[in-house]
Amino acid sequence: MADDQEKDLQKFLKNVDEITNLIQEMNSEDPVVQEKAVRKTEERLLFTEEDQEDRCRTTLNKTMISPPQAPPKDADEINSALRSEAFLAFVEKDAKERAKRRRENRALADALKEKGNEAFVRGDYEAAILCYSEGLEKLKDMKVLYTNRAQAYIKLGDYEKALVDCDWALKCDEKCSKAYFHMGKAHLALKNYSVSRECFQKILDINPQLQKQVKDYLNQVDLREKADLQEKEAHELLDSGEDTAVTTKNLLETLSKPDHNLLFYAGGIEILTEMMKDCTERTLFRTHNGFSIVTGNENIKRCFSTAAKGTVEETVCVCVLRLWQAVCSGNDENQRLLVMCPDMGRLLPSLLASEALTVRQQSLALVLQLAQMENGRSLIIDHLDLTRLVEGLVSFLEFSDKNANSAMGLLTDLALEKRFQVWFQTSFPGVLPALTGVLKRDPKVTNTSALSQCIAIMGNLSAEASTQRQMSASEEFGAACVGLMASCEEDVDLLRDVLYALLGLMMNLCLRSPFFSEVWAMEVSRRCMSLLNSQDGGILTRAAGVLSRTLSSSLQTIEEAVGAGVVKKMIKFLKMGGQNASRYAIKILAVCTNTCHEAREEVIRLDKKFSVLLTLLSSEDEILVVNAAFCLGNCMEVPQVATSLLKTDIVQVLLKLAGSDARNTALQLNAGIALAKLCTAEPRFAAQLRELHGIEILSSTTKYINNS
Repeated sequence: MADDQEKDLQKFLKNVDEITNLIQEMNSEDPVVQEKAVRKTEERLLFTEEDQEDRCRTTLNKTMISPPQAPPKDADEINSALRSEAFLAFVEKDAKERAKRRRENRALADALKEKGNEAFVRGDYEAAILCYSEGLEKLKDMKVLYTNRAQAYIKLGDYEKALVDCDWALKCDEKCSKAYFHMGKAHLALKNYSVSRECFQKILDINPQLQKQVKDYLNQVDLREKADLQEKEAHELLDSGEDTAVTTKNLLETLSKPDHNLLFYAGGIEILTEMMKDCTERTLFRTHNGFSIVTGNENIKRCFSTAAKGTVEETVCVCVLRLWQAVCSGNDENQRLLVMCPDMGRLLPSLLASEALTVRQQSLALVLQLAQMENGRSLIIDHLDLTRLVEGLVSFLEFSDKNANSAMGLLTDLALEKRFQVWFQTSFPGVLPALTGVLKRDPKVTNTSALSQCIAIMGNLSAEASTQRQMSASEEFGAACVGLMASCEEDVDLLRDVLYALLGLMMNLCLRSPFFSEVWAMEVSRRCMSLLNSQDGGILTRAAGVLSRTLSSSLQTIEEAVGAGVVKKMIKFLKMGGQNASRYAIKILAVCTNTCHEAREEVIRLDKKFSVLLTLLSSEDEILVVNAAFCLGNCMEVPQVATSLLKTDIVQVLLKLAGSDARNTALQLNAGIALAKLCTAEPRFAAQLRELHGIEILSSTTKYINNS
């Protein structure tokens, strides 16, 4: 008994120590320590409740079996026990109250976070910081409030406070990648390049899937560090009195003075342009506010904003554009500052469509220069008005010289960027009129090379389902495709590249069902049938591809195609081989034989003993096999045809396909249907099937019917 009492005493003292420590930790100024203490208290409370329940049940059981009576306790022991129970009860009540308050505070903190996010989106960063701070007063260990407030501090240029918040976020969660991201940006702004790199690298350690983003962040650090070194070297030369450095500084000071006439500015800018020969002058242009001096000059701004530019206004604009080219040549930081100048996102794309020819040409030259490197293309996508940019670039199709090809080359490079593709999908309605206008151009008086390249870009972008859907929803766009197709047919040899690109675009559009209209599909089918007479293999293949997708739009379309000899042409395609051509050809035959008896008879007449179809059944291309089996099954509906296959191994071939484990279940289904039709048409095949124990396999294919 004495030993038990000693154990109880030691247990009680241990509990007192643990509870005392928990109370101290809950009163700590460190929110992370507070949070851990609350969690430990809640766990302890849960354990205590379960333990008490167990003890109650044990006491009840002991009462039932009449345990021996314990010796009476003295008054001190009783008082001590009462005090300990009261103390534990107080701690339990306090823990419950704290847990309740925490739940209430979390709800309030979440509401303040959302309110802060709304302010941040509006650009009211001070209000956002206030909301996040109020949220942290409710819940001090809510890491998202720290990272969000750090982001707002960075927007305001308060980088030190941002770093403090990032540290707190990492105390809440040591694997908080957002904290490292904002910390990296803050250190970058403070020119702590090595530390910034370490922060971004830690993001990759936490989440290796962010490798592309981390690479971009590290590239930004490299560029900013490079710019910093350039500025130091440039200022050293300026301080040493180097001639060109001093002249650059003086010229910028002269140009910054207002109220001179336009020709004065044009002359000064031309001289300044001639001086931008190396990195030093370009860097000094930046560090002495060259961009703001030029773009902020009211006289120069009026020259750019005037729609109908006179000779003098045009001269000023051209001089400025040439200066920007000279300043940005090989200088990433200058490129960044240029595109981030106020109104530059709208101005530069609009200049591509200027009425002044020289302004358009120089604007294109500047954008081409920016887009030479990946970083420059990112700047264009992130900061320029892309809708205006696309409109401006396609407007160069009216040129017959290299400018048109250069513009389309630039658009091609941009279209390969993932962020441009995402923008294109979400902003398609805005660029649809410009793209429709491209298709409405007369190909005979347009730069055919540039036009075909532009249509090829549309074709590549239309491979995405969302873009297909939006293009197919525009009847005007569909009509423009047919109109251009008709124009190209007038001279296929001259306009071959345009037609080839257009057919590629239309193949993607025809993946969407329903089509623009049944009338549209019929017109396209007729024109594709006409193109099947071409001697150009590429045109033939793509025309067949479009036809394979439009043919099923109506029975009339199929009957017209069969009457025009499509079966004979497709059999010829299949005999010549070629994966894509064969896929389109067998698909056309499958569609025709499914609804047209004349098509079945034509296949039987042209493909003696089904040698072509039987060859396709042994192909490794499942798409070919699926449609070949379907076409063969259709032909089995013609009387006496099945008998001609008695001396072949057709039953074994179809049975093997029907019982295969192909991923495309249409293969098993079509092979099973063809086999069933074969056995129905010729009973001797049914006997072969029974001998091969194929009835079970044939029956198993019925499970695919409901899924087809």
